[in-house]
Amino acid sequence: MIRIGLAGCGRWGRLILRDLRTLNCEVVVAVPSEEGQRAALAAGADRAVGHIRELPECDAYVVAVPTVLHGEVVLELATRGRPIFCEKPLTADVTSARRIVEVAGDLVFVMDKWRYHPGVHLLRDIARNQELGPVQGIHATRVQWGCPHADVDPVWILMPHDLSIALEILGDLPVPTLAHAESDAQGLTTLSAWLDGPAWMHCEVGVRSPQHRRVIELRCRDGVAVLGDAYDEYVAVLRTGGRTAGQPAPEWERRPFAATMPLLDELACFVAYVAGTGPAPKSSAHEGLRIVETVARIRALAGLEEFD
Repeated sequence: MIRIGLAGCGRWGRLILRDLRTLNCEVVVAVPSEEGQRAALAAGADRAVGHIRELPECDAYVVAVPTVLHGEVVLELATRGRPIFCEKPLTADVTSARRIVEVAGDLVFVMDKWRYHPGVHLLRDIARNQELGPVQGIHATRVQWGCPHADVDPVWILMPHDLSIALEILGDLPVPTLAHAESDAQGLTTLSAWLDGPAWMHCEVGVRSPQHRRVIELRCRDGVAVLGDAYDEYVAVLRTGGRTAGQPAPEWERRPFAATMPLLDELACFVAYVAGTGPAPKSSAHEGLRIVETVARIRALAGLEEFD
């Protein structure tokens, strides 16, 4: 049985614990409060301790602490020389992300769950097969009402998702060229960014929309393919080539895909890798750093911070 040390067992950590137990892993949880330890045990942990230094030797570790603590926790666990799966983003600052790559780049992977979404895989296949002609770009919208994370602003929580999707579909990240931020009395509300390359990207993230929207549009020369929601079971395809004045627009095609749970799939990939029976997870530490650097550049373009 694979033994996993899980750092953190909050809102998302409990789901990770659930899926690790589904995968028949022994799970030891590190969480500071006694209440959190009791909750972890009630949720199925085999053991709970108060600090990561108290974790026994494990086959691998999963990091699900608040984003602001990612760098510190990953670097401390890296001294054990075992694989680490860190919740996205790798960190919320470029310096610590670069340090992780420098000292433990081959050990650390990032939990970019959207890279395991079957709808994103279908968009990737449409792009790479050029079914709708060459790819022109990706338009991504990720908006909601409020943000449950208090340690970093919502850009660090939301935008890495869309950048990881671009990485999966395009195989690389376009370069940020323009960004605009909106704020209100409570802080940052919306950030829009434009990225350029052989294929462009436009993404908007925000926390003052009454509608919870997760839309990915793949724009190609001869058509558009759209994943309209995280829980959709199809990609909508519209073939736009051969437009003729006076003729009706074509109908959307629904392209179904198998409904799977990306969190379970990415954890299954990590466990198989640790067991020596599968490939490394997607999103290496190097790719995680690329995403952190790209978010930092976008924030600098929007005047939110400096980027070195």
